[in-house]
Amino acid sequence: MLRQVVRQVLRYVFRHVRNFALFATAAASLLGAGNARADFPERPITLIVPWAAGGGTDAVARQIAHMLERDFKQPVNVVNRTGGSGVVGHQAIATAAPDGYTFGLITLEINLMHWAGLTDLTFEKYTPLALVNQDPAAIHVKADAPYKNVKELFAHIKANPNKVVASGTGQGGSWHVALAGLMQADGVSPGSIRWVPSTGAATALTDLAAGGVDFVACSMPEAEALIKAGRVRSLVFFSPKRAPNFPDVPTTEEATGHKVHKGVWRGFAAPQGLPKEIATQYETAIKKIWDSAEFKEFMNRRGFDMIYLDSAKFGEFMKADNEDNGKALKSLGLAK
Repeated sequence: MLRQVVRQVLRYVFRHVRNFALFATAAASLLGAGNARADFPERPITLIVPWAAGGGTDAVARQIAHMLERDFKQPVNVVNRTGGSGVVGHQAIATAAPDGYTFGLITLEINLMHWAGLTDLTFEKYTPLALVNQDPAAIHVKADAPYKNVKELFAHIKANPNKVVASGTGQGGSWHVALAGLMQADGVSPGSIRWVPSTGAATALTDLAAGGVDFVACSMPEAEALIKAGRVRSLVFFSPKRAPNFPDVPTTEEATGHKVHKGVWRGFAAPQGLPKEIATQYETAIKKIWDSAEFKEFMNRRGFDMIYLDSAKFGEFMKADNEDNGKALKSLGLAK
């Protein structure tokens, strides 16, 4: 009798075990995924910065990390992955697991490096989260320069091809590309000036004040000290609105009629394939930080220009920026 009962039980189990196993597996997966996403984050997070500690990008990342810890209630550890002119860090962000536990602060260079042949990596390899900063370019001349405005400077360049000397960053760097964009828009060949590569805006501005170059392209905050000292004068600001600290400097539209809004930018992104729920959680938290008085005070103190774009608009922004940079680098003969 016992044997018969056992046989019947085994027959029932064998008959239904496959369906039961499939059901159990599906249920466990759904419950597990739901719990994982609902509980995110459950452990420390890594924020990758492609540039060295102590710089502007690093400072913005660390401030966001500090404030994000309060919202996520988990440590957010900033890791500087430098090298390859930004390639190493940007690659590390793109190739991390898309689980939310690694994200990064990407910069304008993601839209320059592949044009220069340094990498195949592009902005399309990321999940955009939010743009938080853009420092527009500006053109600066020596205080006693004869040019009253940027139109006069450009006319002088046209009349004297390959004689006017400019600087501000490395060859094909952010400020060089921004300048090339405005020159192109105004019908001036970007290749008609002599660009002197520099290690940064500070070096270029020192050369400008000393008369070693004719003009410099860089941000307004970088030139602020020399402007206030009366040694440097700014001709145009690459933004749709005038800089609050420099209300006398016209925008590109006002000075040339062209909407060329270029400069360095910083935005947060995660690896491609980040679950939408986690991406939304990041986007919401970063917007909350961006809106806070604490973050605004930090950015103003540092002289960083604040701009916010959500994930969708940040993606559109990067696409347009990438196309503009490609055109500028081709005009300079620097695109591979």
